[in-house]
Amino acid sequence: MFFAGTGASSPSARRGLSATLIRAGGDRLLVDCGEGTQRQLVRSVGLPEIDTVLLTHLHADHWFGLPGMLKTFDLRDRDKPLEIFGPIGTRAMLDRVSAVHGKLGYRVEVEELDVDESLRFDGYRVQTFATRHRGPSIGFVFVEDDRPGRFDADQAIALGIQPGPEFGQLQRGEAVRGVEPSQVMGETRRGRRIVITGDTRPGDATVVAASGADLLIHEGTFASVDRDRAAETAHSTGVQAAQVAADAGVKLLVITHVAARVHGGELEREAREVFGNTVVARDFDEVELPLPDRGDPVHHTWSDRRKALAQDENAAEQAEPAVGPEPAPAGT
Repeated sequence: MFFAGTGASSPSARRGLSATLIRAGGDRLLVDCGEGTQRQLVRSVGLPEIDTVLLTHLHADHWFGLPGMLKTFDLRDRDKPLEIFGPIGTRAMLDRVSAVHGKLGYRVEVEELDVDESLRFDGYRVQTFATRHRGPSIGFVFVEDDRPGRFDADQAIALGIQPGPEFGQLQRGEAVRGVEPSQVMGETRRGRRIVITGDTRPGDATVVAASGADLLIHEGTFASVDRDRAAETAHSTGVQAAQVAADAGVKLLVITHVAARVHGGELEREAREVFGNTVVARDFDEVELPLPDRGDPVHHTWSDRRKALAQDENAAEQAEPAVGPEPAPAGT
């Protein structure tokens, strides 16, 4: 998970507008595409050939970067289709702005989603759920397919199974010479689960969607002192996002969509009093999600990542063999 933009409503000197890049195997999915998203990506991890764009709702700060990015892909001579999914109204919105980017040399496939719809990808699915904002809005749950349990080779051999093709048959769920897969396979290992709310008031639907999730990305536009303003504008405070995370029992809460006048450190301090494992994302931060049986989510700040990259570059330079002077030409 790469946070290209973590600000709310309008860009500030320190935060771009909403955009989160998800790298899942070979897939590149972008959730929301605020103004300047392609520039944010170019100056950090690079602008990838995004496969799918998912829009949580149609407020301008969540999609104004889309026309420019569509045109950039065209200038690159992109030929593969781009999928765009969003709430009711997405198709009409894109039709209205099509004159901005003009005719494209690749196909753009637009599909409007309602609540409780599911999109199937290779190895995972994306499920929509209801959020509580102004106008049509949806959140997304990324659910990775479960993996088979671990194969006990020693037990299989003890039951008379020969290493080789018979092992593979059992791992595929086939019985072999009276030995059932359940005798040599451990419990099914669940896949990763990520929830992204977009803009929303806190709500029970989010708690249900995020139940037991590895990662919850929830907006936290305001500090507690502005909770009345949050309610008026159908947003959440950091404390409210933390309460949702606590009720859902998630592993890690990442707060985004932070208003320009809100200090991220103070927002994080307030939220951690309710749910300890909380971070307020800053632009270009990243969250790495190991498989559930291999560790918990890890938050990497942009500054830490830059330091690590610089150290790697220095180490590589020092490891290079010294280049001596060129030999003098013969006869000199």
